[in-house]
Amino acid sequence: MKRGFVNPRVVTKIAFWTTSACILIAVVACLLAIWDFAKTDVLWRTVSTCAVIGGGMVAFYILNGLFDRPEE
Repeated sequence: MKRGFVNPRVVTKIAFWTTSACILIAVVACLLAIWDFAKTDVLWRTVSTCAVIGGGMVAFYILNGLFDRPEE
């Protein structure tokens, strides 16, 4: 049974909530830019930051599943 290096349930929960928060923040930034409450420069920086953080969490989730932890 594959277990990953870190407990897969914990990694799944952290990756889900972090990615969900990034999506929510990016959507709010887009809405603020659409309604001219924020400049487009702020929009692109926010969306880019969220994409990098969300992508990093997804990559960590995938890599954790690739590495097997020996049975103890």
